[in-house]
Amino acid sequence: MRIVFMGTPNFAAASLQRLHEDGFEIVGVFTQPDKPKGRGMELCASPVKELALSYGIPVFQPEKMRDGTALEILRSLAPDVLAVVAYGRILPPEMLELPKYGAVNVHGSLLPKYRGAAPIQWAVMNGDPESGVTTMYLANEMDTGDIIYSEKTQIGEFETSGELYDRLKTMGAALLSRTLHDIEAGCAPRTPQDHARASYVKMLDKTLCPIDFGRTAREIVKQICALQPWPVATMKLGNDVVRVFAAQYGEGNPSASPGTVLHADAKGLEISCGGGEGVRITELQAPGKKRMSAADYLRGHPIAEGTVLA
Repeated sequence: MRIVFMGTPNFAAASLQRLHEDGFEIVGVFTQPDKPKGRGMELCASPVKELALSYGIPVFQPEKMRDGTALEILRSLAPDVLAVVAYGRILPPEMLELPKYGAVNVHGSLLPKYRGAAPIQWAVMNGDPESGVTTMYLANEMDTGDIIYSEKTQIGEFETSGELYDRLKTMGAALLSRTLHDIEAGCAPRTPQDHARASYVKMLDKTLCPIDFGRTAREIVKQICALQPWPVATMKLGNDVVRVFAAQYGEGNPSASPGTVLHADAKGLEISCGGGEGVRITELQAPGKKRMSAADYLRGHPIAEGTVLA
């Protein structure tokens, strides 16, 4: 079975690696054009491109998907199926219809929940007990195609989006391999989504970073976990806006107003939050400084108990 793989970030590279290791015939790879990065703004290849080149697989990076160029490339490759994982481009109908078996996608949620961008991060942000990956057939509308397989996994109470992302990319790679084997064998299931149960999530941005201590301790902890590795939760300490990387649940104080410093010691910085609960900040980064424990920060920046943070 001739496969054209389409993907861009590390999440997709894990699937490409798994398909290569499992002996699938990958006749071409589509990935997004190289992008400038770093202080020097040098053009950098995507993780998928780097991996494909190391395997000797032809790589294609069309700037547009609807001007006919990408379609002609695809026709020349004559794929039986498209394997699409976090490509970052919407495929036009004529590309979806070209392969014999259509286009198969790996999505980082348990569809129909969390269609759209950043499903992994929003599962953490919303305090969900579980997440997972889904393989589906691509349709003309985003993340609406028939489901092939889903696999669940529990989300740890203090698991970050980055940690969950790493687990799901491995799960997704294995599920894609199973899916393609079963499509080739003619035994892959196909289950329409219940669109009435669908939910959509937006991309992350820095407006989500500031911590509101009027929220509950769990909401704050989940915000901190969800925004790693980017864009990272923030809070004000004096005149500084610091990035917050880790927190635990504190003892709380029902009589303290939200934002009040309850404890500032070797255990970290405990702050009162909604419902009289407490959240203990344990790891942070001040502007221009390295990431450090809150206890280390407090040694150089003492904060009195009872201080109300802005």
